[in-house]
Formats: sequence, C-alpha cells, structure tokens
Amino acid sequence: MTLVRRLFWPNRAIDKVMFLGVAGGWVALAFVVWLASPWESLPGPGEVFGALRSLWWEHGMGPELFTTLGLIGHALFLTVVISLLLSYATVINFFRPLVAAVSKLRFLGLTGLVAPFTLMTGGGYDLKIALLTFGMTTFFVTAMAQVVEEIPREQFDHLRVMGASEMRILWEVVILGTLDKALDILRQNLAIGWAMITMVEGISRAEGGLGAMILNQNKHFKLAEVFAILFVILAVGLVLDYLMALFTRLVCPHSVLERVKR
Repeated sequence: MTLVRRLFWPNRAIDKVMFLGVAGGWVALAFVVWLASPWESLPGPGEVFGALRSLWWEHGMGPELFTTLGLIGHALFLTVVISLLLSYATVINFFRPLVAAVSKLRFLGLTGLVAPFTLMTGGGYDLKIALLTFGMTTFFVTAMAQVVEEIPREQFDHLRVMGASEMRILWEVVILGTLDKALDILRQNLAIGWAMITMVEGISRAEGGLGAMILNQNKHFKLAEVFAILFVILAVGLVLDYLMALFTRLVCPHSVLERVKR
C-alpha cells in the first residue's frame, strides 16, 4: 500500500513514527499560517515568546501557574470523591433519583451560580473551589453513572452463584471492574476543569493565578501577553492530559491490551 493511500484512505492504520510525522506537518502548517496572518493586530511568534519570557521572569508567572495547579488539584480531588460516591450509589435504588438530578445540573451555566455559591462559601478561594467542583462533578457523574448502569447483569449473577456477599460484589464488579473507565472519565473532566479555570479565577482575583493574570493583560489589550498565557495554559493542559493517560496505563494495563485487540 502506498504512503498516500495509507495517509488519506479511510480506516487505515499507521505506525507511531508516521503519526508523529503527520502531526509535525500540521504544526508546521499552523505556524506558517500564523506567520502569514493578514491581521496586523495579531502578535507574531517573536512578540509572543518575548512576552512569555517577560511574564515568566519579571511578572511572576511561575508562582501564578502553581497557584492555578493547586486550585485544579484541590477541586479535582473533591470532584473524584463526590462523583464516585454518587455514581457507585446508583446500584441502590434509593439514590438513583438523586444521581439523575445531579446529572441534569450540567446544563446550568456557572455564571448564574456565582451569587448563590458566594452566599454559601463567602467568596474567595472557597468560591472558586465550589464552582470548579460543581462544574466537573455534574459531568463526571453523568458519564460514570452510565458506566455503572451498563455493567452486564451476568457479572453480578456470577459472583452471587459463587456465594459472594453484596459488598464484595460492589467492590469487585462495580469499583474495581470499572476503574479503567473511571480514570478515563477523570482524564476528560480534568480537561473540562482546566478549560474552566481561567473563568473561575477571574471571578475572584485575590489569590492570583493564570486566570487573573490573563484578565489583567486583556484589560490593557496586551495581546502578546494574552497569547503567551494561552500558550502556557495549552502546554500545561497537554502535559496534564499525557500524565493522566500514562497513569491510567500504569494502573490499568489491561485496558490498553483490550484496545489493541479491537
């Protein structure tokens, strides 16, 4: 099969080297388009990287980045605890309406929730944690509860025939049996939270963070600085996504083997 057919014909597999080459080609094309941009107000690569160097060494971007990472880490921990408890509770009929209601709350926008959450938390850091946790939890519960619902009944019956207790069935079938899917959903919700974090940090700027920094630069129409911060947000997001994928492969290597078999 020719190289062109492998690249452009549908449903054809390519090796990792070829994939990286194609990805590099798209990145190079995007860079050329950026250089040839007809919009004069759009900062060029030199301006953006110069602004990045200035923000990092002169304006404290490093500490602001760690502030943002601490915020997302705290919110993610609370999201995992709350979401998994609710999702696993779907095996109990009494809690199913509650889990369904939490799932439907994903249609609420965070902007309208600032006032009630401010009254409940008092604002500041606690407000940002509450908003981020709420936003990620509703999506996490939606996906994870569906995973639990789709567990084949045969798996429950098999352990019951072997004399296992309901708590052991919950542990082995519901919790351990869906761990790889839970980690994959966690990876997706980390991306959701990372996308929301600049908006959330902009609501309360007292503690700083990349969100507060980008809003301050945007207020003064410093586009090079804004693009530099966006570049850092994208780069860190890609690193976090890669680390989550690596962690999933280490904890659940069988999930990778299942994908290969397919």
